[in-house]
Amino acid sequence: MSIAYLDPGNIESDLQSGAVAGFKLLWILLLATLVGLLLQRLAARLGVVTGLHLAEVCHRQYPKVPRVILWLMVELAIIGSDMQEVIGSAIAINLLSVGRVPLWGGVLITIADTFVFLFLDKYGLRKLEAFFGFLITIMALTFGYEYVTVKPSQSQVLKGMFVPSCSGCRTPQIEQAVGIVGAVIMPHNMYLHSALVKSRQVNRNNKQEVREANKYFFIESCIALFVSFIINVFVVSVFAEAFFGKTNEQVVEVCTNTSSPHAGLFPKDNSTLAVDIYKGGVVLGCYFGPAALYIWAVGILAAGQSSTMTGTYSGQFVMEGFLNLKWSRFARVVLTRSIAIIPTLLVAVFQDVEHLTGMNDFLNVLQSLQLPFALIPILTFTSLRPVMSDFANGLGWRIAGGILVLIICSINMYFVVVYVRDLGHVALYVVAAVVSVAYLGFVFYLGWQCLIALGMSFLDCGHTVSISKGLLTEEATRGYTK
Repeated sequence: MSIAYLDPGNIESDLQSGAVAGFKLLWILLLATLVGLLLQRLAARLGVVTGLHLAEVCHRQYPKVPRVILWLMVELAIIGSDMQEVIGSAIAINLLSVGRVPLWGGVLITIADTFVFLFLDKYGLRKLEAFFGFLITIMALTFGYEYVTVKPSQSQVLKGMFVPSCSGCRTPQIEQAVGIVGAVIMPHNMYLHSALVKSRQVNRNNKQEVREANKYFFIESCIALFVSFIINVFVVSVFAEAFFGKTNEQVVEVCTNTSSPHAGLFPKDNSTLAVDIYKGGVVLGCYFGPAALYIWAVGILAAGQSSTMTGTYSGQFVMEGFLNLKWSRFARVVLTRSIAIIPTLLVAVFQDVEHLTGMNDFLNVLQSLQLPFALIPILTFTSLRPVMSDFANGLGWRIAGGILVLIICSINMYFVVVYVRDLGHVALYVVAAVVSVAYLGFVFYLGWQCLIALGMSFLDCGHTVSISKGLLTEEATRGYTK
């Protein structure tokens, strides 16, 4: 579950945050991680209490058309996440091979890793979890090495983390703050976590045992997200200390003096340095030696590889839950990776690394768009007493959850608006407007259902909500494990 907080999209958001705003946005990272923890708690509770994961509950709760649309949106998020993993792995392979393996070659190599994970999966979930733990350890060691090498100011790290302020922040810093939220909170992770907790045996007829299970799953989530948060802090702090306020001209001078083959990557001007996961490795190599570059690349490769199987599991659970369709993990991973590789490969072949990393930024926007399709259902169902029985959200959780979902959705819509305004073509604006109307209409529908679940029955317009119209009534909930 913590792996979703450490994918290449997150790492890119981290390094851009450090380079653009220094240590000032660390408190946003902390806040976003805490919000993610609370949402993971709701997802785990849903799986533990009902014995069903989020996609299965959506299948029971929503009418056919809304649940098919919801399934498509979640699949889009999963495929987008898989594309980020492909991009991150391809860039890492290119850096490690000193450019000998082209980007398109790295994209093709990522096909092999899926079959490696499928092979490991045959030995059981625990073995696969142990391997993921190994990859997370690699990330901790590699990014920790960069942290020790750069030696960021500890006082600045602590101040940025615990003093919520952003003095002197302008539009780029504000946009980056919004981007952190979109990168950290991954929509498909809610579906994944609600399913993974089902692998543990819990007697759901014993309320005390269910309470204990909820408590221990929450503790497990706290530990997992603490580790992911520390790794993210490493990345932000490294780029905040070493590259905040640097100009392209300064970087070119240092890279030229160290005879770096990548000196021509940066324009010779006084504009502020803009970095991504590729340029990030290059500037680390220029300033702190080749070892820093290669160790960075190993960390990015571990981030890309560790995220691969989470997408596979998420996709399988989502497809089985929404469509009641059983696919093998082999078929599922072939489908997802094929869809992810085709556009990524085309960009890698016909464009350059700038466009490939630019695609990473677009995919972060895509993840932001999909957030309501996980947050609204999880809040809706965990607030329904017919579904959760005595474990339904109390009034405090309902109010806090509703405000939280509203804020997150608003923040991410701002992020999308910022991205759309730079499209630069009338036809693209028209397409964006049409898609936005359809998107907002569906979000409004889910929000309406959620508000009814939160207790605003007057929004039901005097009609009894039934399985054919929306949320389940008491008798329609038969079959839930209590």
